[in-house]
Amino acid sequence: MRKLTLTNHVQSDTTVLENEFIDHYMAEANGEYVKVYLILLRHLNEPSGTLTISKIADLLDITEKDVIRALNYWKKKGLLDYDMPVDGETPAIPAQPRMTEEPSAPEPAAPSIQPAPTTTDVSSIEQYRSRKEFKELLFVAEQYLGKTLSHSDVESITYFYETLHMSADLIEYLIEYCVENSHTSMHYIQKVALSWCERHIKTVSEAKASSMAYNKNCYSILGAFGIKGRAPAPSEMEYIKRWTSEYGFSLDLILNACARTMNAIHQPSFDYTESILKKWLEQSVKNIQDIETLDAGFIREKETREKERREKELQRKSAAKITPAPTKFNNFENRSYDMSDLERKLLQQ
Repeated sequence: MRKLTLTNHVQSDTTVLENEFIDHYMAEANGEYVKVYLILLRHLNEPSGTLTISKIADLLDITEKDVIRALNYWKKKGLLDYDMPVDGETPAIPAQPRMTEEPSAPEPAAPSIQPAPTTTDVSSIEQYRSRKEFKELLFVAEQYLGKTLSHSDVESITYFYETLHMSADLIEYLIEYCVENSHTSMHYIQKVALSWCERHIKTVSEAKASSMAYNKNCYSILGAFGIKGRAPAPSEMEYIKRWTSEYGFSLDLILNACARTMNAIHQPSFDYTESILKKWLEQSVKNIQDIETLDAGFIREKETREKERREKELQRKSAAKITPAPTKFNNFENRSYDMSDLERKLLQQ
């Protein structure tokens, strides 16, 4: 059982909490972390008292992992100090909660508290090395992001490391890549991580190759629209990502759609290109040959419609009767004459 050995040289029935803690530390700390810190202060009033992590968890109705994360948090803030044992199965950690005039420089938070392994325990050695690597990763992440990692930030990086099985080097490049592209949100970084996982990117070299290809696609598409000298806007990046990742179109198909957009409306329009690509997606277009087949079919259909239209027009004209409209000049009954009889009468006269 893991124990915390608490030592206090002052007997008192009062737990003292300095204003420095309230003013500068409490507001930004997780509520569970504050509870753990107060429990430690409370038990300092018991000389040579001992607390187990499980007991703290029971007192506060939280998990042991929550307790361990709280201990690591306050150690990183410089308000809690404890030493890790070099051997043995049960660590006895002397806890000395203290307030300082100035916050100490942040150290990377540890994901758990475990004794250092002996040289004979190979699996423990690997676990120890993994924890050390993870601590270094958290420290590097803080440097790139320019801030102290929050609890949710640490959980996200832990998810990359333990669930997605991304190496520390790959996670480091992931954060570097996102920060260089002006994205420091952990939500955005997680979306990129999941995208890499879906594409089975396992190494830094694979990630760099993929990033270079993606950037090349972006600037090629902007060039097809006649856009030069700037990076894609966030909304434009969303279109490009959807075309390449969600729709799965190759660059040559996307450029073809961009060219059709410019020919049709004579100006760049990601929305118009989206309508073309969406229609191609519905028609299961996979390559340029598929587009040529669709174009040929469209031309034949257009010619057939035009031919039918001309035939109907000719039929309509043939069936129409040319009848003059009645006027005052032709609105009378026609007369007939016997020219031979008229000639005979004229000769008799």
